[in-house]
Amino acid sequence: MNFYQTWLPFFYLYGVGGIAFLLGTFLIYKTGALRVSYEIHKKWIWILFYGYFFYAFIHALFIYLAIGSS
Repeated sequence: MNFYQTWLPFFYLYGVGGIAFLLGTFLIYKTGALRVSYEIHKKWIWILFYGYFFYAFIHALFIYLAIGSS
């Protein structure tokens, strides 16, 4: 398998998805639904960003392991 079949979909998924994620986060911040002055909101924003990068890392790791074993 080449780059176009393995890594390009990954970059598209987390690139376009990341833009949508950041846009959504920006919108909830601008509408006042998210207030970073609240401790619980700070906790949830960290959970959201950690979750995004954690799943991207796990996905990349599994792609790497899958193409490395073939």
